[in-house]
Amino acid sequence: MLPLSLLRAAVGHPMFVELKNGETFNGHLVSCDAWMNININQVICTSRNGDKFWEIPECYIRGNTIKYLRIPPEVIAKVQEEEKDQKDKFNKKGNQKGGRGGRGRGMGGGRGAGRGTGRGRGGRK
Repeated sequence: MLPLSLLRAAVGHPMFVELKNGETFNGHLVSCDAWMNININQVICTSRNGDKFWEIPECYIRGNTIKYLRIPPEVIAKVQEEEKDQKDKFNKKGNQKGGRGGRGRGMGGGRGAGRGTGRGRGGRK
């Protein structure tokens, strides 16, 4: 489970964020980007000492300042279930051969008619 996919699945859910400087934020995740910058709303901010509280309507937190994120267990379970479903779907495709090449490359074999083996410059001098 990738952290970013987990964070994207948590949009709209409540979460707890602790920053590297010790401040904490409780609110609902509005959005996130590839650098884990997040927007949260209905925020209650707590100072690093825990003695001051602020209520903020909206807050942007830069991803590299985040130390800890607490995401609700139901979101984690949902992401795990989605990953399992994707694996099952992939496995149901089963023995289909994919990738490059395989049999039946047309006339002349694998490299095409008259192209030789690909070693050297050919037999001409």
